[in-house]
Amino acid sequence: MPGKITPHRLASAGVGLLLFFVLLLGGLFLRQEQTELTAAQKRLFAPAKVTAILADNAQPEPWSEGLRLGAQQLELEILRGPYKGAVLQGVNYLSAYANVDCQVGTRVIVRLDLDDAGKPYILSIPNYDRGTVLLAMVGVFALILVLIGGKKGVMALLGLAYTLAGIWFLLIPMVLRGAPPIPSAVAVAALTAAASLLLLTGFTRKTLCAGLGCICGVAAAGLFAWIVGKITPISGFNMGEAEDLVLRAGEQPLEIRGLLISGILIASLGAVMDVAMSISSACSELQALDPKITAGRLFRSGMNIGRDAMGTMANTLILAFAGASFNLLLLFQVYGYPMIQIFNSDAMAIELIQSISGSVGILLTVPLVSLFAALLLTRSFPKKPAKPSK
Repeated sequence: MPGKITPHRLASAGVGLLLFFVLLLGGLFLRQEQTELTAAQKRLFAPAKVTAILADNAQPEPWSEGLRLGAQQLELEILRGPYKGAVLQGVNYLSAYANVDCQVGTRVIVRLDLDDAGKPYILSIPNYDRGTVLLAMVGVFALILVLIGGKKGVMALLGLAYTLAGIWFLLIPMVLRGAPPIPSAVAVAALTAAASLLLLTGFTRKTLCAGLGCICGVAAAGLFAWIVGKITPISGFNMGEAEDLVLRAGEQPLEIRGLLISGILIASLGAVMDVAMSISSACSELQALDPKITAGRLFRSGMNIGRDAMGTMANTLILAFAGASFNLLLLFQVYGYPMIQIFNSDAMAIELIQSISGSVGILLTVPLVSLFAALLLTRSFPKKPAKPSK
């Protein structure tokens, strides 16, 4: 019956609450009390709306593909914050790389500063106010997921929220406090994978098979990347953000070397989880249709199912990394770098390690999940004898 409380549902609810409290307590424990604001936190930003354009000398330029370059003298009304309702004037400089071209009614983000009398003035206009549009985009995504997926869609949304919270409130604070990045990423990946799969399918053998395969697949991706990085060698200091991290997080015990592998683990988690759940679910259905199926036959069936999916899933990760580095590939072509330099550059080596390692994790997930399914789904556990009817 749909409303009946079963042991599986009680177990799922109990494990779900346990995982939630792990995330909550971990976030509270790792939260750092700041005694002094950072330079970024001292900056004052506020949303504003353009009420008038007092002067505008911007003109479109051919080399900027029609973007208007120049300056605008604007009058703006602050919409939120301590200076809500204030009407201020500011200069908006339009370049090809920072181009917030305003019209009357345009909503923007302004950076404020205070004069000697403590009154605000506009220092710059760095961005459009995109918050409403981005929130609407997220809302449309959530609505489509719920309409198509129903209850499973709601559970998927909760799993996604848990995963993002685990990265933001657990993994990042752990790394900033000096925890080894790679073991931390593996632990958080295991935690979030368990939560996501549990929300989707409950506390079942199918979930257990997918979870074990997912954790092992992600760990295999990280191990492969670590081995290649040691041989190459590639370290976290080769990343483009390494210099900023060293300079900005110099007072914190941050380990730069493991960040590259940690990023690979997190990036491959979703695809590995997809493959693991697909094979585990298919094997579970096969076992339900044929309860007498042997472990060997179920393993072969899982491998056949995985072979059909592994090619497209491997392409998913490789194309995702290729898309993220598309501008870099364009620059290589524009400058006419020789292939020997392109192939051996730090940037290209990092992209290749990320994409190939994630794909290796996907490929190894197939036999791992098939093995776990063969061992766990075909194993019979003794049942309690039924109570005699009166």
